[in-house]
Amino acid sequence: MRRPVVRAFVASVVTGMLAAWFASLPAKADPVLVFPGMEIHQGGHLCTLGYVDPGLRVAFTAGHCRGDGPVTDRDNHVIGNLATFRDNTPNGAVVGTDQQINDYESIVLTSVVAMNNILPGGRALQSDPGLVVTPGEPVCHFGVVTGETCGTVEAVNNGWFTMTNGAISQKGDSGGPVYIISPAGQALIVGLLNSVWGNFPAAVSWQSISQQVRDDVGVSHTAGGPAA
Repeated sequence: MRRPVVRAFVASVVTGMLAAWFASLPAKADPVLVFPGMEIHQGGHLCTLGYVDPGLRVAFTAGHCRGDGPVTDRDNHVIGNLATFRDNTPNGAVVGTDQQINDYESIVLTSVVAMNNILPGGRALQSDPGLVVTPGEPVCHFGVVTGETCGTVEAVNNGWFTMTNGAISQKGDSGGPVYIISPAGQALIVGLLNSVWGNFPAAVSWQSISQQVRDDVGVSHTAGGPAA
């Protein structure tokens, strides 16, 4: 063969070998996506993630969801670690309407996860810590067990509120976001699911959580997230 033909032949063989080699390499996995309403596990507890702040790389769930070790997703991928928490949720006790319930956990997300603030239904979950609910107001909740259920606010108590008329929850929904839908169609977080008191699902107020986070991290104002 003439030299140009030989060179072309060698180049085609090398190209084919390189293509086969690259094809044999394992595909790079996409980063784990962290989002509000996702299933999380920590220390044997199954819960729902409530709010994600992509700017601060911090997420929030119920304080009673905390446990030993890192926070993982449903496939056991590590997504973050506990930063701060409060939890005085009574266990099997009667709760007075004047009793303050503290129940939040902040999670510092790892540097390798992707994140957004999009609920499973497709709405962006936004934070306005000054927003409070009133009795009779329409409200929705998302949990990994029951999905999205909507109803109305039954009563507003000392930093927490109860829901009725269709809003339901089961074990595993704890920490999930409670939100209202604005006239413009925005989902605005107003609480994190705590438990069920009597026949009513209860949530800790996002306004109360926001203030507690500011107190716990020692700042008077933080841009974004619950301390905005």
